Amino acid sequence: MGALPKRKYAKARQGKRRGHLGSSPPSLDYCPQCHSPKLPHHVCPTCGSYAGREVIEIKSPKKRA
Repeated sequence: MGALPKRKYAKARQGKRRGHLGSSPPSLDYCPQCHSPKLPHHVCPTCGSYAGREVIEIKSPKKRA
C-alpha cells in the first residue's frame, strides 16, 4: 500500500502551506523608441522595434466612416 494522509487537511492549514506560492505581476520595460511599456526581451507592440531597429511593420488603425 502506498502512503496516504492520515487526516484531512483543513482549509486554513492548506492556505498556510501555500502562502508563498502567490504570483507576482510581470516586470515591464519601456521601449527606447516610443517609451510605451513592453515585456522585456520582446518586440514592442506599439512601434514594432527591438534592440533599436524595426523588426515588424505595425499597420495604423483604419478609421471607420
